[in-house]
Amino acid sequence: MKPYPTDVLAITAATFVAFMGIGVVDPLLPLIGERLGATPPQIELLFTGYIGVMAFAMLLSGAAGTRFGAKKTLMLGLGLVVIFSTLSGLSPTISALALFRSGWGLGNAFFVSMALSILVGASVADTASTIVLYEAALGLGIASGPLLGGLLGSYSWRYPFFGTASLMAVGLLATAVFVRDPKKEEARTVRDVVGALGDRAVLTNALIGLAYSYAFFTILAYSPLTLAGLSTMTLGVTYFFWGVLVAFASVYAVRKLERLVPPIRLLQASLLSLAAIMAAAGMEGGSALLYLIVASGFFCGMSNAIFTTFAMTASPFSRSVSSAAYNFLRWGGAAIAPVASGIIGQADGVRAPFYLAGLMLVAGCAALALRGRLITDAERLSPR
Repeated sequence: MKPYPTDVLAITAATFVAFMGIGVVDPLLPLIGERLGATPPQIELLFTGYIGVMAFAMLLSGAAGTRFGAKKTLMLGLGLVVIFSTLSGLSPTISALALFRSGWGLGNAFFVSMALSILVGASVADTASTIVLYEAALGLGIASGPLLGGLLGSYSWRYPFFGTASLMAVGLLATAVFVRDPKKEEARTVRDVVGALGDRAVLTNALIGLAYSYAFFTILAYSPLTLAGLSTMTLGVTYFFWGVLVAFASVYAVRKLERLVPPIRLLQASLLSLAAIMAAAGMEGGSALLYLIVASGFFCGMSNAIFTTFAMTASPFSRSVSSAAYNFLRWGGAAIAPVASGIIGQADGVRAPFYLAGLMLVAGCAALALRGRLITDAERLSPR
């Protein structure tokens, strides 16, 4: 296989840091709650505000990329992340921290949708191989974020935010120097991005992705609150190994298994396995829960890779519009999960959110069984 171009490697490195920023808060949640006197639902706003803004900004990012150019939109996103991650580290209250995390999510939206679009367009490899590279950066970034948070957070909960800002500034510089601005696509509007969801295959993949993302962020954003009493470093290591499995499955395992099992069937098996882990997590605590969290990373990685591949190959629209439309609904599900889990956990017991996430996965799997043919038929007709 030909080596990847420099601009592809630069964007991949920036993607790694961007997703590191999502997970860096994970091991800090109990500590932030203690230091700032926040309740579980208030703490979960650090994820819900971030991801909610990110989801809605996807509508803008897809249109902005075609109007102003992918590189400019990408750099705008990186710059916003640097600013708001720095402000997050300076926050005096939980409300201010949630607000700055929301601004961080705005920056990440502009970056994430453009990163995948540019990677697919600039890479010399086929679409599937490029998506594997993207998912590797995503998985390793999510894995490294908690480790960075646990390491720096053992000194102060503020330090991981400053560390992420510094790394993202390096990513911004690398993008400015090494990334070429690809040829502009035909200008699109927010209406075009929303209109893409009128395609049955695109909507089906995005809605099932929404259900999956709800479960994904129940693991990533809520489960740390059920592990109060453990050190930030212990939590960081736990979610690091979880993220390593995310990366391993999305880069290596899914490619091997897709040679034996059709992707739709593989995704169904992955979602059902993840639902079983959620059911077990609702019954277990202590060290057993740690092992379940780590094990879930394997099925999260496989699901991530397959959903992202479908988003780019089962859509008749441009890359930026396809990415934005899919990510709008996908991250919408992710935004609901943290605060909903915090409220449900406080009202009905700390294990209840895991059961709800499991039900969401079963519903997604059922929808895939009923409507998965729409996706496979669209893939066959797609020019990519």
